[in-house]
Amino acid sequence: MFLAPMLIVLGAVALFPLGQTIWFGFTDASLNNIDAARFVGLRNYIEWLDYGNGQGEWLGLLADDRWWRAVRNTVWFAVVSVSFETLFGLIIALVLNAKFPGRAVVRTLVLVPWAIPTVVSAKMWGWMLHDQFGIINDMLIKLGLIATPIAWTASADTAMAAVMMVDIWKTTPFMALLILAGLQMIPDDIYEAARLDGINPVRVFRKVTLPLVMPALLVGVVFRGLDALRVFDIVYVLTPNTDATRTMSVYARENLFDYDKFAYGSAASTLLFLIVALITIGFIYLTRMDLEGKETD
Repeated sequence: MFLAPMLIVLGAVALFPLGQTIWFGFTDASLNNIDAARFVGLRNYIEWLDYGNGQGEWLGLLADDRWWRAVRNTVWFAVVSVSFETLFGLIIALVLNAKFPGRAVVRTLVLVPWAIPTVVSAKMWGWMLHDQFGIINDMLIKLGLIATPIAWTASADTAMAAVMMVDIWKTTPFMALLILAGLQMIPDDIYEAARLDGINPVRVFRKVTLPLVMPALLVGVVFRGLDALRVFDIVYVLTPNTDATRTMSVYARENLFDYDKFAYGSAASTLLFLIVALITIGFIYLTRMDLEGKETD
């Protein structure tokens, strides 16, 4: 009874639109005929177009090379970004967990990138990475690391790296905050006992700190993984209409609104939902995450 209001709101703002999106993926809906959409089965996902005389080709989302490239871009972005964010977040959390003068101020400053709206961060970094006016190229040239300015977000060779760099800069504080919360739950008595026993600090980290902070770390990885697999804003602002960085969300949005292929875009959104769900469930299963707080083998 107490959960009923939350479930009703959740159904209205999440489950109902999700159900509609899945339904539109099986229709011929467009922005002009949504109400008159007809059921077409799996045509948006896969269809064999027969030209006669044994000639034909596969059409649909599952046969679209641009879609599969978007899938690869998204997975690669998620794996690299979340890996670096976890590593840097752990290092920052360990530093912030230590006692030193001005620790509260440092903690506040570390959270600034995460607090800045994503679109604002992307526009700011877009100017910093600009090939003619950006401060990044200016600094690298003065240091002698490059000879000519680099079009970081316009070149296919550097666009994905630039997007990853911005995402890592912005979201590492989120990982650090979650890991820091886990570190502060570890009793000081454990470290005091290890110090009295003369155990090497590296061994203490491997045998004590890392296992005890692992639940918080895995929760952070799951949350960040979900966000990274659904990434849209950073990519759309920094590198619009670029095959090198096009993600599943950007691909779905283009078909939904730019190309007026509403049904096709709905099918892409549905596959995005399924891919994110399968990857998340697989990660939880492989890491044996205990979401109910019970003992696991």
